[in-house]
Amino acid sequence: MEFLSNINIQFYLIAYLVGSIPFGLILAKQFAGVDIKSEGSGNIGATNVLRVLKQRDPALAKKLSIATLLLDMLKGMVVLLIAKFVGVSEATMWGIAVLAVIGHCFSIYLLGDGGKGVATGFGVLLFMIPYAALVGLLVWAFSAKVLKISSLSSLLGLLAVVGASFFIYPQIPHSPIVIIAMIILYKHSENIMRLFTGEEGKVV
Repeated sequence: MEFLSNINIQFYLIAYLVGSIPFGLILAKQFAGVDIKSEGSGNIGATNVLRVLKQRDPALAKKLSIATLLLDMLKGMVVLLIAKFVGVSEATMWGIAVLAVIGHCFSIYLLGDGGKGVATGFGVLLFMIPYAALVGLLVWAFSAKVLKISSLSSLLGLLAVVGASFFIYPQIPHSPIVIIAMIILYKHSENIMRLFTGEEGKVV
């Protein structure tokens, strides 16, 4: 087990374990007594927290969905911040970013189940490539306001981040960004199918 003494391996494990924390599930159970995995879309993210709890308590639903969004964003960013303070390499930082997203999407605490990865992915990309991430945020915000379809807005924002990263940060390795995007796209495969068939619901 000597490899566990390697600081890079330690941060990779921490990134996955922290990324795996299902904040939406925890908050909904703790403050509303609701298992969001068994209601709505069954997803543990902020959108399903809002959708499920809105029927019971709109004010609480809004607070918990915002808290879920922020915590899911921050869990990858916090590990990256600590890693940067310690002084690990940029390659290790990108590994941490990818593993935080993998943790959220394939949580060890949920036996491999997890969320869609949008908030966690945006959080780590905001830390690593902030200007490109802000482009994605603007695209997401505009799309969400106009289209009112959470999955489509998230995917358009994601594609904007990836595209902007090639222009704004041409010198960085783009493979981790593409990997993060592919994971998020994979987790949205059912949403994408519903978008093509016109069955994807709106957030109202």
